[in-house]
Amino acid sequence: MTELDAQPDAVDAATDLPEGAVDAPGVADDAVEAAEDAAEPADGAVPGELTEAQLEALLFVAERPLSRREIGTIAGVDRATVDERLGDLEVALVNRGIRLVLAGDRVELATAPGAGALVARYVGADAVRLSPAGLETLAIVAYRQPVTKAAIERIRGVDSDYTVRALQHRRLVVELGRSEGPGRPILYGTGFDFLERFGMTTVDDLPPLDLDVAARLVDGEAALAAETAPDEA
Repeated sequence: MTELDAQPDAVDAATDLPEGAVDAPGVADDAVEAAEDAAEPADGAVPGELTEAQLEALLFVAERPLSRREIGTIAGVDRATVDERLGDLEVALVNRGIRLVLAGDRVELATAPGAGALVARYVGADAVRLSPAGLETLAIVAYRQPVTKAAIERIRGVDSDYTVRALQHRRLVVELGRSEGPGRPILYGTGFDFLERFGMTTVDDLPPLDLDVAARLVDGEAALAAETAPDEA
């Protein structure tokens, strides 16, 4: 179980990002797939049954985010049942100290944003300070993901290699795959740690951008696409 310790509007204003002390370790996609294929119903569990309480307990003890497929395999239920129980649990936790965090197909439990400061004092979490360059780069990745480093640099107007690597080191930015463009550059996006730090349950919780800022992001990527497009014969 991990910790949410920042407010939802932190992308726009925060400069201090308290680091969660009990973050789940990252797991390679191939390892996760292998675990999902090998998963079997736990002893004492009734195959074909998944209650809200069982789902909450499973996510509580999990040491990493679980995929819907993995949950279904363990419980012996179909995807529709998993989705239904996740919806029930999400509603049940709205006014509780625990939240259901969703990132793509994977889910996990985390402490609620309102409890972040208290939990941080208990675990003694140190504040992680991001530079203005780090916040700017992180915002670009969050709003334009999946995005290449070249697109980030085009929007910012400066080399961003060090900044992107620093954000990866803090697990705020992750690799999502590779682009189909020339050279197949790496595509970057945000993962669970980003959501946890900023107190969000999904990237859909990001606040809307001002029109001029949104236009700048779009224009930057459009210009890069035009430069990298192959010449017509």
